[in-house]
Amino acid sequence: MTVIDARVRLPQDLRPDAEYSAPRRQTEQYDRVLNLREKMNGGTLEGLLACMEAEGITRAVMHAESEGGEDGDALNEALARVIADRPSVFRGVGCLDIAGRRPGQMALQAARIADMGMLGVTLQPAFFGLDIDDRVLYPMYARAEELGLIACVHTGITYSRMHPLRHERPEMLDQVACDFPDLTIVACHAGWPWATEFAAVARRHPTVHLEFGALAPKYVAKPGTGWDALFGMMPNLLRGQILYGSDWPMMEPRRALAEWRASGLDEATLAALFHDNAAALFGFDAPAER
Repeated sequence: MTVIDARVRLPQDLRPDAEYSAPRRQTEQYDRVLNLREKMNGGTLEGLLACMEAEGITRAVMHAESEGGEDGDALNEALARVIADRPSVFRGVGCLDIAGRRPGQMALQAARIADMGMLGVTLQPAFFGLDIDDRVLYPMYARAEELGLIACVHTGITYSRMHPLRHERPEMLDQVACDFPDLTIVACHAGWPWATEFAAVARRHPTVHLEFGALAPKYVAKPGTGWDALFGMMPNLLRGQILYGSDWPMMEPRRALAEWRASGLDEATLAALFHDNAAALFGFDAPAER
């Protein structure tokens, strides 16, 4: 079947800064676990396209995501150029500048992202010392809901040793979904170690989708790793709310796709995960080819 990658990062060679940079305490464990800086600095658009072609990934949602220190407007302009050059391949999710911004400024930036033709906003509140449901974000959530933008929110563990886990607890995403019932939300990374609770949030709110970027699927499928309840709900109650994402270049699609196919999920669930849900959510055409 054809595959849509619901989250790849804007390649480093297209970003205003030539090299990825962040504070040492933020990146040291990311580098140990995911080899973050080397992967980011080695990421190129040419490499991404080659990787997609090799794995049968026909389209992808590209995020101008940043953990801080980059200008969001500049990232969004770079992303807009990628989409303009390859409109049949990529959809875009724009970056919000959170650090030091007032609520109204973030709402205006969300409107600019919509004006650029992008489908959503990406934000990582924990990296800026904010809870997912911090009131400073609420005008932006309101504007995104009004404009039909998808809010793609970092959830669950970060490996930054500067930012505590408590900022991303599931009840905070649940609060946002309650307060903005028409806002479509993607919980990026699917919320481990609170996977059961995030499954409950998604079950409560059809507007909430779970995306598995930068995760090793073999652990999602392995009993006792904390994913059990969520994995058990993927073929049934949550089938329409799950999204395959690689978070390229963090996780090689070749590995992720192979591990999902070996996970024991049935073909209908894999079709929903790999293609159908992303096609519907991000406006890509046609059901999966089987």
